[in-house]
Amino acid sequence: MKIIVPMAGRGSRLRPHTLTVPKPLIPIAGKPIVHRLVEDIAKVLEEKVEEIAFIIGKDFGEEVEKDLIKIAENLGAKGSVYIQDKPLGTGHAIMCAQDSLQGPAVVAYADTLFKADFTLDTSADGVMWVKQVENPEAYGVVKLNEAEEITDLVEKPTEKVSDLAVIGIYYFKDVGILKEQLQEVLDENLMHGGEYQINDGIKKMWAKGYVFKPGKVDAWMDCGNKNVAVETNGRMLNFLHEEGEELVAESAKLENSKIIPPCFIGENVELKNSTVGPNVSIGNHTKVENSTIKNSLIQTNSEILNAKLDNAMIGNHAKYDGDFTAISIGDYSVLE
Repeated sequence: MKIIVPMAGRGSRLRPHTLTVPKPLIPIAGKPIVHRLVEDIAKVLEEKVEEIAFIIGKDFGEEVEKDLIKIAENLGAKGSVYIQDKPLGTGHAIMCAQDSLQGPAVVAYADTLFKADFTLDTSADGVMWVKQVENPEAYGVVKLNEAEEITDLVEKPTEKVSDLAVIGIYYFKDVGILKEQLQEVLDENLMHGGEYQINDGIKKMWAKGYVFKPGKVDAWMDCGNKNVAVETNGRMLNFLHEEGEELVAESAKLENSKIIPPCFIGENVELKNSTVGPNVSIGNHTKVENSTIKNSLIQTNSEILNAKLDNAMIGNHAKYDGDFTAISIGDYSVLE
C-alpha cells in the first residue's frame, strides 16, 4: 500500500502563518498537519504502508524535504518527494509522482484531518471518503445508485444531488489506472479554472466501468484558515485526550500556573502566573507569563506576556504583550 499526498499549495488563506511555513507543516495539537494525516491513515489501514509520496512546491526547500522523508521513515515506509513546479491542480500534482503510481494506494490532500472507519471494500475499484454536510451547495458531492455505488460527482450543486461531500481522501485498488486516465486528461488539455483535476480522471474511470464506493468519516476537520485551524486544534486535542495520549511534556515548567485539559504543552515550555486551557497548544520553548489562554494555537520559541487570549493563533519566534484577544500573528512578529 502507498499513500500519495499532494501538498504543493502554501495555503494563502492561512496567512501570515504560511508565509514562512507551508500549510501542511503547520502544527495541530503538537504535530504538523501532514504528519497527523499520514499517521492516522497508516494507523487505520489494514495493509502495511510501503511508501509515502509527497508532492510539494518548488519553493518548499531542502529542510522540508528532509522532514517529510523522516515522517515516512518513522512509519516504517519509504519516503519519496516530488516537485510540482506550477500550480496546475490536483490532477497535475498527482501526475508529478508518476514513478510511484502503481498498485494499491490512498491519495489524501494535506489540508484536512479526519476520524474514520477505513475498512476497504475489496469488491470496489476505488473508495471516495465522504461526510454528510448541511450545506452541500458549498462542496463537491457524490451521487449514489441503488447499489450504493458512486455514479457522479457534482461541484457546488445548485440543485439537490446529495448531502455527501467529498473530503479529499481516495483509495484506488490500482492507482496505475488513475494514472492512465489522468494522462488522458492532460493529453486532452481538460482543465477547469486553469487546473487539471483528479475528479476528471475518476470520471473517466467510471465511464470505463470501474466501480467506486463511498467511505464514511466520523469527523472531518479543515485547516484552511485561522479560525478553522484553531477549531480543528481543539477538536484534535479532545480526540487525543479521550484516547489517553499524554499531551504535556515532562520538561514543561509551571510556576503558580494551571493547565485545564485538553492542552498540548511542548518541551521546555514555561508557564508563570498563568492559566492555560482548555483547547490550547503551545509549542516547544515558548514562555507564557501573567496570561490566560484558551482555544488557541501558539507555536515554538515565542513569548506571551500579560495576555488574555481566546481564538488566537501565534507563530514561531513571536512576542506578544497586549490587550487583544482573537489575534493572528505570524512568525518573528512582535506586538506589544
